[in-house]
Amino acid sequence: MITLTKEDGPADLDGVTRLSLGVSWDPTAGSSGGVLGKLRRKSGTDLDLIAVAMQGGDPVRLAGLDSLDPMGNGSLVHSGDNQTGHGDGDDETLTVEFARIPPNITSIVFVAAAFKKGSSFQKARNISFKVYDATGGNSQQVADIWPSLLTQDNGCAVAKAVRVGGGWKLEVINVTGKIKQGDEHALMRFAVSK
Repeated sequence: MITLTKEDGPADLDGVTRLSLGVSWDPTAGSSGGVLGKLRRKSGTDLDLIAVAMQGGDPVRLAGLDSLDPMGNGSLVHSGDNQTGHGDGDDETLTVEFARIPPNITSIVFVAAAFKKGSSFQKARNISFKVYDATGGNSQQVADIWPSLLTQDNGCAVAKAVRVGGGWKLEVINVTGKIKQGDEHALMRFAVSK
C-alpha cells in the first residue's frame, strides 16, 4: 500500500475495473472541553464525500448528499450519508464501475466537504481517504490520501479520475477551498475549478 500525493502524478488504473474511494474521520470537541466537548463528540460532525461527474468542463451528475446512484445504472454509487463520523472503517464510500460510466463522462472529481450548516473540518480529526481496487467483487486497499488538516476551508478536492483513451487515470488534487454551505451549485463550481 502507498500514500498518494499530488507530486506523484496520475496513477494508471490499468486492470482496475471497479474503484472505491472511502473517507473516514473522528469527531472532535474542537476547542471545547468539559460537558460541551463531550456533547460535541457524542453528536459528531458531518463531512460529506461527493463525486461530480464531468462532461468536459461541465458538471453533469453528482453522487452523494441525497443522490446515491445519479447515473441510474450502478456505475457511480454512494454508500449513504454518515452524519457523525462515529464507528470504525470508512464513514462514506463512492464506488465507480468504469465500464458502465457513459462515454460522454470525461472525468470524475471526488470532493470532501463540510457541506451542511454547522459542520466543519475543525470539528473532525484523523480525516483520511482510502483508495480500493474493488475489481472482481473483492475490495483491497491500495493507497491512502492524507489531506492537510491546517485549513479554515470547508472543501477539499481530493482526487480526480480522468478518462484517457480507453482507460482511466487517478490523480491526487488535495486542494482546499471555501464552498457556500448547503449550495450544490457552489459545490459543483468548486469541483469544476479543480
